[in-house]
Amino acid sequence: MPRIPRDESFDSTLSLIRDPYRFISKRCRRYEADLFETRLLLRRTICMTGPEAAQLFYDPSRFERRGAMPKAIQKTLLGQAGVQGLDGEAHRRRKQMFMSLMTPERIEQLVLRAAEEWQICIRRWASMDQVVLYTELHELLMRAVCAWAGVPLVEQEIDARTREIAALFDHAGSVGFRHLWSRWARKRADHWMAQIIGNIRSGHAHPPEQTAAHIISWHRDSDGELLPPHVAAVELINVVRPTVAVSVYIAFVAHALHEHPELREQFASGDEGYTECFVQEVRRFYPFFPAVAARVIQTFEWNGYRFPEGRRVLLDLYGTNQDARTWERPEEFDPERFRQWDGNLFNFVPQGGGDHHIGHRCPGEWIAIELMKLATEFLTRRMSYEVPDQDLSISWSRMPPVPRSRFVIRNVTAS
Repeated sequence: MPRIPRDESFDSTLSLIRDPYRFISKRCRRYEADLFETRLLLRRTICMTGPEAAQLFYDPSRFERRGAMPKAIQKTLLGQAGVQGLDGEAHRRRKQMFMSLMTPERIEQLVLRAAEEWQICIRRWASMDQVVLYTELHELLMRAVCAWAGVPLVEQEIDARTREIAALFDHAGSVGFRHLWSRWARKRADHWMAQIIGNIRSGHAHPPEQTAAHIISWHRDSDGELLPPHVAAVELINVVRPTVAVSVYIAFVAHALHEHPELREQFASGDEGYTECFVQEVRRFYPFFPAVAARVIQTFEWNGYRFPEGRRVLLDLYGTNQDARTWERPEEFDPERFRQWDGNLFNFVPQGGGDHHIGHRCPGEWIAIELMKLATEFLTRRMSYEVPDQDLSISWSRMPPVPRSRFVIRNVTAS
């Protein structure tokens, strides 16, 4: 039986923090294998990359999510007791709740809401000397998703609530003060959403039945009981937060359009299929979330390697999307590659792999794609703007790694 390659460092936590998106793939190339073992926070961890590893990782008979994700991520980005940490029937039932929100009709309604917010913002941006697009997108998407999800927003609180939700993903991977701010924002957001859940259940609020606020408030788990208020709050945030986090992808849409101005001719031709390809290539090419975690349920062997019971395993998402065995010239930005993509559930995993309905692939993936397509339409056909000199480099140590300048534009006008 071959031995899983082991990293020479006693503990690789600092190396992971310095380069979270390339940490796994670099070492896999060094060891000429799809996996290696290291210590992270002194805990032995197997790291894997590639489509075969992804297919293994999403096998529910081999891995579970319970207790796998670091506490720092649970207490900021994900929240505690949410769907991401469930397994088996409990996960399937909770996942069905989220999938009921993802019908084409409901997604279209969210996109229409977002289009209205884009139009309002463009009029406001036209009077501004410069616009920090990434930051502006937070409020744009916050207004759209809360209206769509049945979450009431008091006008005077929009700025504070938006900053709290954004902190859950924009600071979760940080250390020091920014991480502490993310934890404080999580407590504030959980309390806010729990109040909303309470108001709905007490009859003081009546969101439409098709909204996330209504469905989550009255959802019953496999035990037949309503979700505890704090859990329902986490799940309602799990609708709002990922939608606002699409601002990261939209900043990358703007970045790609700036770096590859020749692509604008394709959009001018009206080829709708090209927009889909472009958005998918943005999701493949740019980093979003570095890795996901699970635990081995019971000792097994894979390709001759032994995975012991209880061992934590990390799957490299970004590296899998850059795997040269799947993607020819992966370091190049080429939307045309998606005209031939076979739709494999494990070689393209920007928001997780496997089946949406029964696995841990993000249920909001379709929302992300449609909101990115909408943003592409506005940035190429429904507004004009200039991109002044700025630092558009991407910091690989930051999570999420948006352009350093947050993508500044000026002289904005509606087209």
